[in-house]
Amino acid sequence: MTDFFPQEHISISNKRTFGLCDAPANSGNPAFLAEDNGNDWIAVVHNDRQEKISFVPIDNCIELLREDGKIDNRCDCCLFYNTTIIFVELKQKNEKKDRNWINKGEEQLRSTIFHFEQEEQSQAFNVKKAYIANSCKPHFRKTQIGRMQKFFKETGYSLRIESHIKNL
Repeated sequence: MTDFFPQEHISISNKRTFGLCDAPANSGNPAFLAEDNGNDWIAVVHNDRQEKISFVPIDNCIELLREDGKIDNRCDCCLFYNTTIIFVELKQKNEKKDRNWINKGEEQLRSTIFHFEQEEQSQAFNVKKAYIANSCKPHFRKTQIGRMQKFFKETGYSLRIESHIKNL
């Protein structure tokens, strides 16, 4: 059994706007919630109703194992409140230099969601969302609607590829 909500790692914010940040690559440090210094934010959470939103880092915090015992792909973090859960993968990739960031982000989300849905904790949520957030504000040449529809059909989670998390 994997505990996706370890109390010692949960942060809470009820600010109208706050950010999600990731530690530098290969630092071994998890993602974190930030209420100040918007320059460092990879994703911006718009909490217009000022709900108490809980944040949990996943990558470098919660161990998810494949059947062979090796560490599985994980997204960076999740947000939750009431009966809503939102898994988030944070990216800082320039689309021209790294065109695979969406595929990699989707893979990390799918893996995390697969593990989460095996746990009894998942039954507490009926609004399920996933975000791939990129601070480099990519400009898509093609629509991602097909990808998002397929993701929902296969996981039950609505997928958004944007850096602003809204409509909580």
